[in-house]
Amino acid sequence: MEQRILGHGLSVSQQGLGCMGMSEFYGAGNDEESMAVINAALDAGVNFLDTADMYGPFANERLVGRAIASRRDEVVLATKFGNQRTEDGRSLGVNGRPEYVVAACNDSLARLGVDVIDLYYQHRVDRSVPVEETWGAMKSLVEAGKVRYLGISEASPATIERANAVHHVTAVQSEYSLWTRDPEDGVLDTCRRLGIGFVAYSPLGRGFLTEEAANRSATAEGDFRAHHPRFVGEAYEQNMKLVAALETIAAGLDVRVAQLALAWVLSRGEDVVPIPGTKRRKWLYENIAASDLRLSAETIAAIEAAVPRGAVAGDRYHESGMKTING
Repeated sequence: MEQRILGHGLSVSQQGLGCMGMSEFYGAGNDEESMAVINAALDAGVNFLDTADMYGPFANERLVGRAIASRRDEVVLATKFGNQRTEDGRSLGVNGRPEYVVAACNDSLARLGVDVIDLYYQHRVDRSVPVEETWGAMKSLVEAGKVRYLGISEASPATIERANAVHHVTAVQSEYSLWTRDPEDGVLDTCRRLGIGFVAYSPLGRGFLTEEAANRSATAEGDFRAHHPRFVGEAYEQNMKLVAALETIAAGLDVRVAQLALAWVLSRGEDVVPIPGTKRRKWLYENIAASDLRLSAETIAAIEAAVPRGAVAGDRYHESGMKTING
C-alpha cells in the first residue's frame, strides 16, 4: 500500500485501521477474529493502527498489544488519552491535567506492551485546563522517549494553533466523511497552513455508508447506533435515500458504496489518511481495495451532488457528545 506523510515526517499507510469496534460500541466482538484482522492488515501493508485507552475501556489497547507483540517494528501505533473511564466503564469526563497525561501514557505503554507510542493524541480537549498545560505534559513525554509524535482530536482551529505553539502537532484526528464535512470549516485549512496531517475517523459514517445500513444491522444488542441520531426514525429514512443515490454511482463503477466513500476521502488530499474500522477480514479487504480506486473529477462531482453538504439528517453525536467536540 502507498504511504502518506503526516505532519513533520511521520510516514503511514494511506489507509489505517481503526480498532475501536473490536472491543466496544459496535456489538459483540471476537478477539480471535480481531487479531486476525490486525495481522491481515499488516500483511497487506496497512501499518497505521489506531486505538485509545477508553475503548473497552482498556481492553482494546490490550488486544492490539497482543496482536502486534511479534510485529512491533511493522506498526505505526497510535493511541489516545483524555476520555477518562473506570475499569467498569463509567465515564469520569474529559481530563487534560498534566499529571493525568503522564499517568495515562504510562498505563497505555503497559497495556500495549511497548516501549514507545508512535503517535499520542489528546482525545478530547479539556476546556477546564489550558491546552498549553496539557501539551506541556505531552511534550515532556516526547522528551522522555515515551512518545514519538503528538496529535489532537476534535479540536478547533484556535486550539490547534495553541497546541502547535507548544510542540509540533503531527496529526489532527476528527470525524470526516461524505456524512460529516465539518473539518472543511477551518480545520483542514489550519492543518495545511501549519504542515499538520489529517486523520479521518469514521470515514464510512459509522457504517452507514455501506450496504449493511440497509438491513439495520446497527440495532444489534450492544451497538450504540441503535440509538444514534442518524440511525433512527425519520433521519434514518432520509439518510437511506442518500445511500441509494450513492449505490447508483457505485454500481456504474462496479464497486461497493463503502469503496466509493473511502475513495472520496482519499481524494481529499495527500495529507488526509482515513482509518476505517472493522472487526472482520471480509470488510478489511473491501476497504483496502478502495485505495486502488481513482475517482475522476466528474465522479467526484456526482458523489457530492448525491450527498450535498448539510443533507445528512441528525447530529453526529447525542447532545452530551456534541459538547466535547470542536474544543
